[in-house]
Amino acid sequence: MNRYFYIDTEGKQKGTFSPEELIQEHVKRDTLVWTQGMDQWKRVDEVEELRFLFSGGSGTYRTDYPGQPGPYPQYAAPYVADTSRPMPKTWLVESILVTILPFVFCSSFLSLLGIIGIVYAAQVESFYNRGDYTAAAESSRTAAKWTRIAMWIAIGWVLLIVIAIVLFIVFVGSLANLEELIAT
Repeated sequence: MNRYFYIDTEGKQKGTFSPEELIQEHVKRDTLVWTQGMDQWKRVDEVEELRFLFSGGSGTYRTDYPGQPGPYPQYAAPYVADTSRPMPKTWLVESILVTILPFVFCSSFLSLLGIIGIVYAAQVESFYNRGDYTAAAESSRTAAKWTRIAMWIAIGWVLLIVIAIVLFIVFVGSLANLEELIAT
């Protein structure tokens, strides 16, 4: 089964979706879709695999399918996200900060591990909006983990720099005292 991108009513590209998920996205007959192997974007009603989405010329979703017994109203019902639970924390801002700031100020390439946190943080809202609260919560936990790892790496680098500066000052001070002893 192919996964499709489509152009929404605002002209933005969205995807990828299975044919069944396209129903939840409220695509219309004239919505442009594309999948791997297609040369160009096509209208939904021009794609053989997607023709089952609509009944005879009405432009509405089918509720029964040839060869399938009985009606299937779950395909006709509009998709509503489960908003009974609040969206898990995304950690996006935090993961961006702990990735970029230590890299800029400490030149710590290890802080770039925060990019993993950014990737998972960017998935939280998408999963939540699709109604997959479990995946959203898991992405949030993973983003939090990688954000904390990057933060502790940054703290470690700052401590190493402070210790190096203190040791340098102590070393230079002891050399000055050594020169005074030698001079006397």
